[in-house]
Amino acid sequence: MKKFIGAIFIILLLTACGGNDGEESQELEEIQFVLDWTPNTNHTGIYVAQDQGYFEEEGLDVEIIMPGEAGADQLIASGQADFGISYQEGITEARVQDVPIVSIAAIIQHNTSGFASPEDKNITSPKDFEGKKYGGWGAPLEEAVLSSIMQQEDANVEEVEIVNIGDADFFAAVERDVDFAWIYYGWTGIEAELRGTPINMIYLTDYSEKLDYYTPVIATSEDMIENESETVQKFMNAATKGYQFAIDHPEDAADILIEAVPDLDPELVKASQDWLSPRYQDDAEQWGIQELEVWENYAEWMLEHDLLEDLLDAEKAFTNEFLPGEES
Repeated sequence: MKKFIGAIFIILLLTACGGNDGEESQELEEIQFVLDWTPNTNHTGIYVAQDQGYFEEEGLDVEIIMPGEAGADQLIASGQADFGISYQEGITEARVQDVPIVSIAAIIQHNTSGFASPEDKNITSPKDFEGKKYGGWGAPLEEAVLSSIMQQEDANVEEVEIVNIGDADFFAAVERDVDFAWIYYGWTGIEAELRGTPINMIYLTDYSEKLDYYTPVIATSEDMIENESETVQKFMNAATKGYQFAIDHPEDAADILIEAVPDLDPELVKASQDWLSPRYQDDAEQWGIQELEVWENYAEWMLEHDLLEDLLDAEKAFTNEFLPGEES
């Protein structure tokens, strides 16, 4: 009887130990990832990595959060979020002001943004901006970009009425308040197609190579890179797999985003994903990679247009170190 009880005790002890090991092995590191805006196809790879268990495979429990009034860059730089969505223009300005934020992957290789207007506004070139009303978000960068491309056609930005429309819907704004606005074609342009609303699109990249910068990007803080580099590597392993999935399987990736964010228009998500998936990597050797020349060119452009107080140390603004297969 004593041997039987002893055997039962050993079995229970081993079971309990095994259970503890299992619990320990399932403990995940909690991570906060902050978006720049409402969820859209710029973010698909993150939602795919979450849905497909790529983050969990790396030992991470990633919570996707909205930026709120503070803004994504501030939350990342202050450590209130570990990673998030940013833009080369924002990081360039932030780093010149000694804000410790770093880009660790380019979500899209080339700038797909530009100035859009309904076709019946007859705005087909920067010269046509004269006498029109532009709706923006109140950043000095906007007037500088407008001026830069207008000067190439001997047009004057002072002839443009610039108003702040904040986060107003593009379609409502151009119908009611303004003539043109700055959009990402991959979302708002595709929505125009689906609405049957013809638009004229003036891409920044058609007027200056220096405006072909990385927008958006995935960013983290210098503190994370210096003190939590293993976590950064794990995050990027999973995120890279997520975006590669979206490149290879746009329809499935769109379904994942739609399921994760049911408020989105499924038709828009699918059409946008189909348009954007081949543009994530585009002509780069792999998804996410960033080139020093792109960072230097855009910083020089910003400095030339009095948008920076000093020249950016571009080598510290980004890194390819955490892309799988990259060393620097």
